[in-house]
Amino acid sequence: MARFRYRMQNILDVKEKMESQARNEFAIANAKLAEEEEKLAGLEARKLSYEDELRALYSADLELLKINETQDAIDNLKERIVIQKGNVKQAAHNVDLAREKLTLAMQERKTHEKLKERQFEEFKQEEAAKESKEIDELVSFRHGQEE
Repeated sequence: MARFRYRMQNILDVKEKMESQARNEFAIANAKLAEEEEKLAGLEARKLSYEDELRALYSADLELLKINETQDAIDNLKERIVIQKGNVKQAAHNVDLAREKLTLAMQERKTHEKLKERQFEEFKQEEAAKESKEIDELVSFRHGQEE
């Protein structure tokens, strides 16, 4: 029996490598998004802590210097939070782009795998037809010899 050889195997291999690379890029983008979200959560927690401290300062003896420092820290954190939200939004956008790239790579690989499967089925049918023809010829030859 002949051996099956997919004539576009090198293309399928490239598509598999591209999918693997896209999968890695997607994982990296997801990790970056998680990191940016974690930074944002940390900034928001610090802001809440400063706001609690500011409320405590207002209810205690008025220390204007400490109140001003705390208010400045809150304002600074608000600015950093706005910037960090932009970073999170950009990271989420990068995740979406990486997901689209991965989806496309997966579709291309699956398309080539389907082509390979179809070629293999055709190969099996051709081999079965050859085998059937050989059997018919053998039967005809034997039948001819018996007469």
